[in-house]
Amino acid sequence: MREEQGRGSWNCRNSLLSRAVLVFAILSSVVSSTSAAVFDYKDALSKSLLYFEAQRSGRLPHNQRIAWRDHSGLTDGLQQGVDLVGGYYDAGDHVKFGLPMAFTVTMLSWSAIEYGDEIAAAGEYQHVSEAIKWGTDYFIKAHTHPYVLWAEVGDGDTDHYCWQRPEDMTTSRQAFKIDEENPGSDLAGETAAAMAAASIVFKKSNPHYSHLLLHHALQLFQFGDKYRGKYDRSVEAARSYYASVSGYMDELLWAALWLHRATGREEYLAYAMDNADDFGGIGWAITEFSWDVKYAGLQVLAAKLLLKGEHSEKHKSTLEQYKEKADYYICACLGKNNGRNVDRSPGGMLFIRQWNNLQYVSGASFLLSVYSDYLANARQELQCPDGPVTPTELLALAKSQADYILGSNPMALSYLVGYGPKYPINVHHRGASIVSYKENKGFIGCTQGYDDWFGQQGPNPNVLVGAIVGGPNRRDRFRDERGNYMQTEACTYNTAPMVGVFAKLHRLASGEIQQVSSRTSSASLASQKIRQMSSRTPLTLLTSQEIQQVSSRTSSASRKL
Repeated sequence: MREEQGRGSWNCRNSLLSRAVLVFAILSSVVSSTSAAVFDYKDALSKSLLYFEAQRSGRLPHNQRIAWRDHSGLTDGLQQGVDLVGGYYDAGDHVKFGLPMAFTVTMLSWSAIEYGDEIAAAGEYQHVSEAIKWGTDYFIKAHTHPYVLWAEVGDGDTDHYCWQRPEDMTTSRQAFKIDEENPGSDLAGETAAAMAAASIVFKKSNPHYSHLLLHHALQLFQFGDKYRGKYDRSVEAARSYYASVSGYMDELLWAALWLHRATGREEYLAYAMDNADDFGGIGWAITEFSWDVKYAGLQVLAAKLLLKGEHSEKHKSTLEQYKEKADYYICACLGKNNGRNVDRSPGGMLFIRQWNNLQYVSGASFLLSVYSDYLANARQELQCPDGPVTPTELLALAKSQADYILGSNPMALSYLVGYGPKYPINVHHRGASIVSYKENKGFIGCTQGYDDWFGQQGPNPNVLVGAIVGGPNRRDRFRDERGNYMQTEACTYNTAPMVGVFAKLHRLASGEIQQVSSRTSSASLASQKIRQMSSRTPLTLLTSQEIQQVSSRTSSASRKL
């Protein structure tokens, strides 16, 4: 009998010890999972904003952080008798194209409007403001008359013939404009949108400048609406590089909605409502958002007005139709649009087209993020053809695309240059691929750059930090070669939308880390208790109180983590 009781006691102790070991294993797993590597969105945000400093044209300021760049384009506009110094080079060449530059500034401004607090929390608000102002200062110069806007400086054909640093440019700096006789409603509309959005950003910090931007935005919108036409018919030099395939109607609606947001004036909302059908705002169901095609973006802006109830009853029906088209875009990205979806690569990347696909990924990520916020604030779900979707699911897709860019992809490569241990080192970019002017001021001629630098083996001498390159193909494959411009060239409008996305993800990750840290501390205390108890001799029983404490801590940690 005593022997049986002894065996029973031993079995009980053995069972309790096994249970304690199991509890310890669970806690160890929980604790280790909280310390797993995650993406540093704050670093991604900081690096993204550095990229715009690398793309600056003009006389660089004293606080320029990209040290390998120097002044360039200091005579831009001189031939035409106007000051067009400043602005941004759009990509790896040295032409200043007005349409993509304006879209870049619009998206930077939208990022600052929606996620200003998050950007400020990351310590980057000053830098995003500077990035926006570098563009809008140029637009003020380029808008020399109510009905004149300088559309482009430089010629893509002659520019691409040379491979030079911007500081050595010998290519044509001819400037092209739109006016009453040579209209460009798409360019005028996008520039109006950029300046209206930027006016919101500077409304509190620099009210005089904000008012000036709004003044130009109002004039540009009136210009674009009064003298209608596609800008690439007036500026033929832009047609081979930034043709306005979607036309100008989306930009006029886009600008009207931004002017309504900046001024609160009913006339601009009425314009977007009255022209919604004729201009395609409630007709076009689009699965692309880009520097050319603004429909998805303006439909999301209109949907926000409906979700927040910021409209009169007479506009409700039209706004509902706008929202239907916004839903179409978002559902297509989610793959829940009854078969009419955006394609995905095997690695999960949204795929639109072969050339510079990541521009569409970054644009989609931003719209998914803000639409998630709009729905969450309205306490609504998205009703897709394939079923309802929560705001959290939209944000999850935005995050997955951001993570893909940062390295969570089959190539295990960050497509944000300078971020992480592995990123493209042969970016198709003239300035980055040639020795810095600061290091060697010896003149490098037009074709000398091709002879001495373009075909040179090895990484670029200068890292184009923060640039998002064109990215992989539909099979997630990527060739890091300088001549592979479809994949290795970066553009300002690739990075601009991700400024807001990275800021939001950083803020969310910071909150989670703080929560996990406190929970991990609790789990660690329980883990320490287990070690103490499991180190006792097998004959030492756990008290019922100890078992209860461990069980409680374990289940609590498991649930929360």
